[in-house]
Amino acid sequence: MANRVVIGLSAVVVAVRDGQALVLTVRAPGQPAGLPFGPFDPDGDRTFELALRAFVTAQTRFDLGYVEQLYTFGDKGRDAPVAVLEADDRAARVISVGYLGLTPHAVETHTPDSAWSDWLRFFPWEDWREGRPLALSAIEPALRQWANGSRLPRTRLLFALDGAPWNEERVLERYELLYEAGLTPEAARDRGEAPAPALTALGAALGEPMISDHRRILATALSRLRGKLKYRPVIFEVMPEVFTLSALQRAVEAVAGIRLHKQNFRRALERADLVEGLGRLDQDTGGRPAELFRFRREVLGARPVSGLTLPLLRDESASP
Repeated sequence: MANRVVIGLSAVVVAVRDGQALVLTVRAPGQPAGLPFGPFDPDGDRTFELALRAFVTAQTRFDLGYVEQLYTFGDKGRDAPVAVLEADDRAARVISVGYLGLTPHAVETHTPDSAWSDWLRFFPWEDWREGRPLALSAIEPALRQWANGSRLPRTRLLFALDGAPWNEERVLERYELLYEAGLTPEAARDRGEAPAPALTALGAALGEPMISDHRRILATALSRLRGKLKYRPVIFEVMPEVFTLSALQRAVEAVAGIRLHKQNFRRALERADLVEGLGRLDQDTGGRPAELFRFRREVLGARPVSGLTLPLLRDESASP
């Protein structure tokens, strides 16, 4: 008798608060964090998106805003052997449809099993805002030992080794390489093995594990979002109605994980004609008052609109 197929829905909900990118997580007692997820009922749910919005609200008391379909995750064994399943029936083939959601406010959910988590807890090697991450330096020897030979060129390119440039968009490829190398807690868990001593020694440098394949789903969403910054004005979906240009730059930097050149960023923003000054000052900056701006959302229906240019601070983003 053929195994039945169970369709699940997973949500990656992203917000920016105090210059840090956050993701909405849920956590069952005694388990690692996961993404909000739930089953799709073909008989009772009219669409995937409506079902997603309903169960996210039910789990977190948080209403989703901007949502887009991300990817379908259907690899055999993605929820086995000892990962927490997204369905009760272990014989079922579990297909998960991932969604990316963006919100301008990290609203407290008031439920004990959900929280906003800094996504760098799960990918500490992805933050280059202060230069080369310490986590990357910590895992580099293990990466080199595993990659020695034909796998080294790909490893160098993905992790900016030996002077290779850093590409912030390749979050998923980096996570999958670490999984392939056995350098994630999920890799040992999914093989039903105890973590290797080297894995335990690296500790926090490898990031926190997540249930099932949720860290892979999260990596997929971050890759999509970082790439989309450059061709769609999605960053404004995580901004409040009014903002300063400094706050906008910090939000872009938090999502992209890189430092930007302030003057060049503002010149590019002016050329794109996506924001409009309001002639009012923000008195709560803690320093010199800064002008408040708004996103010119009306341009979305008036002309083709691209994303933002990300002019790097070269000395911050270059590899040694």
